Amino acid sequence: MADKRRKRTSETANRTRKTGSSRENNAGRRTRARRKKENNRSKLVACIIAEILVIAALVIAMASRFGIGTEFTEWLAQLRKPVVQELDLSGINSSTAVLMQARGGKVIGEINGDQQMYPASMTKIMTAIVAIEKLGDLDQEITLTNEMVAGLAEQNAMQAGFQPGETVRAIDLLYGVLLPSGAECCIALADTVAGSEEAFVELMNKKAAKLGMDNTHFCDTTGLHDPNHYSTAKDIAVLLKYAIKNDTFREIIESPWHSTPGTNVHPDGITFYSTMLKNLSDTTVTDGQILGGKTGYTGEAGHCLASFAEIDGLEYILVTGGAAGTGIPHINDAVTIYNRLGEAALALNNN
Repeated sequence: MADKRRKRTSETANRTRKTGSSRENNAGRRTRARRKKENNRSKLVACIIAEILVIAALVIAMASRFGIGTEFTEWLAQLRKPVVQELDLSGINSSTAVLMQARGGKVIGEINGDQQMYPASMTKIMTAIVAIEKLGDLDQEITLTNEMVAGLAEQNAMQAGFQPGETVRAIDLLYGVLLPSGAECCIALADTVAGSEEAFVELMNKKAAKLGMDNTHFCDTTGLHDPNHYSTAKDIAVLLKYAIKNDTFREIIESPWHSTPGTNVHPDGITFYSTMLKNLSDTTVTDGQILGGKTGYTGEAGHCLASFAEIDGLEYILVTGGAAGTGIPHINDAVTIYNRLGEAALALNNN
């Protein structure tokens, strides 16, 4: 009997050990399964984060490559705060004006924005951007000829100061177009790019059509008066909106001055000054700053200005034309409107 009890006790102990071992094995398997699941989840999260970082890097790279970084930043800014949607432009010297958001092109104020006007030297915005896009090498050297400057002095055309026989870089001619408004620089670039001013003007008109400047027609590269050379404030605003997306154009038009290297005619080089910025003792306006612009004047066009500024963290374009009188009524108009816009932005953000 005792032997039977000992046998039953031993069998019971064995079953207990087996059951305990089985439970431990099951617990171990569950633990290992849980850890594996957690590891897989961690790997998945890491993969997702890595993919997000890759996508973010691609977005930043594409923004830089295609010049949309500023627009993207401004779009984010508009999501964070209220933006002025409309502004009164009355009470200025100019007879035509358009104030446009640089991102998206929304017009938030205008005076006769679609009225036909003569663009004068604002034409050179188109001359410069077409030349930049068509020239393969901005450091290539170009020699001015007598034909390039013929008749410009007689027409009272602004000139940068380059002389026939002078060899200069294309980039210096571009500075000469946009800063001192040099007509000889326009002709030299046009001849180099297209073989003649007439052929280059065809490129300008094709570009205008592509940009949707339906009320614009160019007859020359300089803006010298011609009854068939016309535009509107709205069309010029569309043009400037496009042009400032180009890094080279933007760098030039934002420059207060530029000094060229020495040439065969000017061994010490020439220093140009922006026709707009040299007339601004302070580019600061209410809640912002005027960044750059291109002036224009003929007797028929009056004083004109295409400018852009950053107000309350966003960029705006202002084009005015037809300002009468002496002095700088067009530049004064820009200061007035940008100050008014800044005040409106501050009031909106303080409410």
